[in-house]
Amino acid sequence: MQLPQILDFASLRSLYEGGATPLDMVEALILRLDASTDPAVFITRATPEQLRIAALELMARAPKANALPLWGVPFAVKDNIDAAGFPTTAACPAFAYEPAADSAVVARLRAAGAIVIGKTNLDQFATGLNGTRSPHGAPRSVFNSDYVSGGSSSGSAVTVASGLAAFSLGTDTAGSGRVPAAFNNIVGVKPSPGRVPNTGVVPACRSVDVVTVFAANVADGIAARTVMDGYDGGDPFSRRAGKSSLPAKPRVGVLMDKDKEFYGNAAYAALYEDAVARAKNLGAEVVEFDYAPFRSAAALLYQGPWVAERLAAIKEFFAGHADEMDPTVRAIVGGAEKFSAVDAFEGRYELGRLKQLTQAEWAKVDLLLLPTTPDNQTVEAMKADPVTLNSRFGLYTNFANLLDCSAIAVPAGFTEAGLPFGVMLVAPQDCDDALAPFANAMHQAVATGSGIDRAKAVPDIGAMASDRIEIAVVGAHLTGMPLNHELISLGGALVEETRTAGDYRFFALKGTVPPKPGLQRVPGAEGPGIVVEIWSLPPAGFGIFVSKIPSPLGVGKLVLADGRHVTGFLCEAAALDDALDITAFGGWRAYIASKATTAA
Repeated sequence: MQLPQILDFASLRSLYEGGATPLDMVEALILRLDASTDPAVFITRATPEQLRIAALELMARAPKANALPLWGVPFAVKDNIDAAGFPTTAACPAFAYEPAADSAVVARLRAAGAIVIGKTNLDQFATGLNGTRSPHGAPRSVFNSDYVSGGSSSGSAVTVASGLAAFSLGTDTAGSGRVPAAFNNIVGVKPSPGRVPNTGVVPACRSVDVVTVFAANVADGIAARTVMDGYDGGDPFSRRAGKSSLPAKPRVGVLMDKDKEFYGNAAYAALYEDAVARAKNLGAEVVEFDYAPFRSAAALLYQGPWVAERLAAIKEFFAGHADEMDPTVRAIVGGAEKFSAVDAFEGRYELGRLKQLTQAEWAKVDLLLLPTTPDNQTVEAMKADPVTLNSRFGLYTNFANLLDCSAIAVPAGFTEAGLPFGVMLVAPQDCDDALAPFANAMHQAVATGSGIDRAKAVPDIGAMASDRIEIAVVGAHLTGMPLNHELISLGGALVEETRTAGDYRFFALKGTVPPKPGLQRVPGAEGPGIVVEIWSLPPAGFGIFVSKIPSPLGVGKLVLADGRHVTGFLCEAAALDDALDITAFGGWRAYIASKATTAA
């Protein structure tokens, strides 16, 4: 099997439709991994046996080619994100542990058919934007090994840019899911905070951390992120994402001259102007905006009390093992001790003030077009001045999570010296999918390919979340129940938990395996309403899901407590004649819990 130079989803899908199998893919990938030349990319690589077993298990679970949204798609995981079967180290050997289970995102991706190829290097404890703060070495830019790869998600970006993975997971507090994308000619998808759960992720700043996706193109990045989407009760900052839209011809905010800072990098300054011109050519209305309040918010992340959150994340470890940490990371985390509870509240007040100021700027524009980074640096220069030069990289990225923004970083050209430049499209909360078409158009227009393949075609955007179909589930498909994996494997994302209107009766059906309920509307009946979860599925996944619903269950319209009508599970009336009425429990979980209590 001959793998493409860059592993985009469409190329893999074509290979599978042509008869190749995930086992064929991993055999070819093992050879490519063995031949890779950057020894600092992985902290723990999957063994050939692990890869073969994963492929065979997938083929047994879903034999049909492309039966799952990410069937046979290889991906890498930043080593501050738990993946069962691999240690989690956060690039600090003394901190290492063996996770008992996958993180929420890895579990969802594996259920959707993706195959983990290893755990990637990072700036220790995800503290840095350059990729040099690791005892495992510094991954290098795929275009010039003298230059940094960007961080903290350094190894993850390099795996995609060098064709070792079709996508990879990063995390982003200050820009770690975007800066490495810019330095390696790939896409970085940074969801709105809370949209993707952080359960099973080693925190940096827990309240603003985001799990991100690196991919060859926007379509692939959005496809992977969509599988990861959805509320998870294990993450206190997880939330049910809303829906926001942007105009087809958006008002694009660009920097005023006073806010353009490239630290003497004239090539990057010129490439930013090229990107602005490209946006105009795509039909956007270009509008200057005042970056000052965004820049002030960005400064809070490392100059304000949010630094103390880094200490809170590892305080017990820091107390006993600080001398085993990277010196620069140790100094940053240790600096948290100067902040007080008063500082924390004052920081929150200042952030609130700045949010109000940014709202005035958002009133002028629909999205922002910013340099991902204003500068690039060699590894040696970064090691010589690790704080100042690293801080420059975050000039235009640090504000995004504090201000609850969505963002997509895309390639935006090369300097004459052959170094890549990138730009970010940034929008308010939950514009994640709405950003994608324009971000993709910008990537297509620059025509620099993806990663090391500068001729790689950038595909059009397919179905977005706005094209997804919602369905309400009431029983065995609820989160944590025996059949929930079916929704996840088809690309399902939890939208919300709510209740039906009060005139529904709820029954435990006889003889179903696993046990299932039946729902029936009885006009005039009065009850508590039945707990339902609303999930969204891509059109293809919805079709597969509905086709597998067994009799006596079926699909129809449910009325919710707030009057909305949604597609959901109903039951044939004949099947309810000998079923147990469990309406009083108000939901399937409560009924199952009562049975467990009785059995005990």
